[in-house]
Amino acid sequence: MNTFQELNLIAPVQKALVEENYKIPTPIQAQTIPAALEGRDVLGCAQTGTGKTAALALPILNQLGKNSRKSIPNHPLALILAPTRELAIQIGDSFDAYGRHLQLRSVLIYGGVGQGNQVKALKRGAHILVATPGRLLDLMNQGHIKLNQLEVFVLDEADRMLDMGFLPDLKRIISQLPAQRQSLFFSATLAPKITELAHSLLSNPVTVNVTPKTTSVQKIQQQLMFVERNLKQPLLQKILGGDEVERALVFTKTKRTANTLSQRLVRSGFKATAIHGNKSQGARQQALEAFRRKQVQVLVATDVAARGIDIDGITHVINFDLPVEPEAYVHRIGRTGRAGADGIAISFCSDSERKELRSIERLIGQKVPVSKEHSQAGLKAEKLEPEPRRGSQKSSVRPQAANGARPPRRRSRRAAEAATEANKAKPGQKKPKWRHIKARSQQTT
Repeated sequence: MNTFQELNLIAPVQKALVEENYKIPTPIQAQTIPAALEGRDVLGCAQTGTGKTAALALPILNQLGKNSRKSIPNHPLALILAPTRELAIQIGDSFDAYGRHLQLRSVLIYGGVGQGNQVKALKRGAHILVATPGRLLDLMNQGHIKLNQLEVFVLDEADRMLDMGFLPDLKRIISQLPAQRQSLFFSATLAPKITELAHSLLSNPVTVNVTPKTTSVQKIQQQLMFVERNLKQPLLQKILGGDEVERALVFTKTKRTANTLSQRLVRSGFKATAIHGNKSQGARQQALEAFRRKQVQVLVATDVAARGIDIDGITHVINFDLPVEPEAYVHRIGRTGRAGADGIAISFCSDSERKELRSIERLIGQKVPVSKEHSQAGLKAEKLEPEPRRGSQKSSVRPQAANGARPPRRRSRRAAEAATEANKAKPGQKKPKWRHIKARSQQTT
């Protein structure tokens, strides 16, 4: 199939595709759309950045647009389920773009924001509902959503759904779906648990697999840099200062590191921002939009927050911390080198991360090439994590006194007060032993 015109989509959808400058379908679009237009269930295995969103959206818009019907309050005709708010928003935007010339209403619901506006939109009626599992279940339990009229169900990024612990929620949602429906199922991998879930959901599906049997890292120039933990930040700044880095997505292991690192980069003169699970929905969307519009050069992210980011033009992905799960490495570096373009993925590895590196290399079936382009020489060590504040968790190692002996353990305030009261005992009254005071003190703290 060479052009979108050969797909026999209705005129309003074709018009939107021309306006979006879509000419040639990607492999997953060329295989998925005809099967979906025939009403077949589809099992699609594809990485992000392959045109998957259009592959699921276009046949739904085509079918609902052909049979124009009034939307029924609280009764969607198509449900698209996504694991994260960011991905749900991007899918919703795609439906709006491709369906701009159709009289179809689409509603987007996700957590992290108030329910009020979402409930009002559902009451006005929705042909198409794009949702995250948690908020969908909440509104179903409150009676705001009924799925008995549903005609098409789409589960996107099923592998990530399971990684994030959504399987119980998915089972509850699936149990409410009508038996007569069309289902589209997409996943970046087809591990046994994923395949089991797919078989429970699909009926005689057409299988579309555009993911290489190894991993989709061939078009990405991978570089590995062995670096001490305290030299990671100055090395990152050295790399980001290069002319070839136009837009960089930097991955960290923790939300705290993402925050601290982005703040340090800003103080060093870089246009940077961060997204992670503790950020408000508004703040995350603002950061993504700034990165998409090239208002910031560097986006620092955790794995969960970055899932579903679909932004072209990311020249570099930098693994500031190696992921614990090797599959996350493939997801991360897949953010660059998209739509046939080459990309660069740089991974920092400290001594404590050698185990993660070995797991990654086993998964991708190759050694990550070691780069000697950037030397650690001359870099000033920077401790990334801030010092613990007073009252925060302390080290379990007690300090040594000057003579090598451990200093006596300081009493807690309550224990000291209890000891003082004990010393004030009346004449002839036994003083309680310290161990009892200590025990009582521990119970009250």
